[in-house]
Amino acid sequence: MDEVVNIAGYRFVDLPDCYRMRDPLLDFCLENKLKGSIILSMNGINFFLSGSDEAIEKFRSRLELDPRLSGIPMKYSYTEYQPFRRMLVKVKKEIISLGMDDIRPSEFTGQHVSPIEFKSMLDKDKEIIVLDTRNNYETRIGSFKGAVELDLKSFRGFPEAIKNLPASYKKKTLVLYCTGGIRCEKATSVMLKDGYEDVRQLDGGILAYLEQCGGSHWEGDCFVFDQRVAVDENLNESEIEMCFSCREPLSVEEQKSENYAFGKYCPYCYTGHE
Repeated sequence: MDEVVNIAGYRFVDLPDCYRMRDPLLDFCLENKLKGSIILSMNGINFFLSGSDEAIEKFRSRLELDPRLSGIPMKYSYTEYQPFRRMLVKVKKEIISLGMDDIRPSEFTGQHVSPIEFKSMLDKDKEIIVLDTRNNYETRIGSFKGAVELDLKSFRGFPEAIKNLPASYKKKTLVLYCTGGIRCEKATSVMLKDGYEDVRQLDGGILAYLEQCGGSHWEGDCFVFDQRVAVDENLNESEIEMCFSCREPLSVEEQKSENYAFGKYCPYCYTGHE
């Protein structure tokens, strides 16, 4: 099989015709043998797709025909196999679920910080607070050194979790990050609305940072939402595996545990199986 191209991208933008967009997009992707998922909503688009280089370029060209979707930044990676099983196009209330109707990143969001600028901040030990907006199973396998983690079970818990942050953070400079940028962008809107004075976001998330800056200031692997499970600092598939039972990502050491049986259970869901 030829090398498979994987792309990820999103944009917060008003799409009042999102329901009419669904079927033509699905037909186009199936026709071009793309697999993955596209989430549409009244407030934007979010997609993870894999296919041949030709098919991916056709998809990019199709987006360019709509001025609202033109120029969406995309993260690229490459695999020797198709990491998705099927092609889905869904219409949801939100492209990233938070449950707060008054949060509209297309109108109000934090300042973007480029990966190069973020690395410079870390190199110079700038007085910033780096805040991880991902779920706890993601932060467990990799994060930026010294980042503040919120122990989130899902992104919907973010608004409640920040209530436990020190009050002094409201006057500090915070840089938020996630895998590809979508969660931290929405999270900046939440924090600015809550009275935080200087909240910024890592443009393109971890994937863009690793692509442009390598593994400097990064520890571990980065969880991704496909069959690769996680990628290393070079954006190559890592040795992290996922438990078939509870869907927790497992490090190499955890895979050696006596409480791990491939396809059955792992240290996170083991309950005394024989």
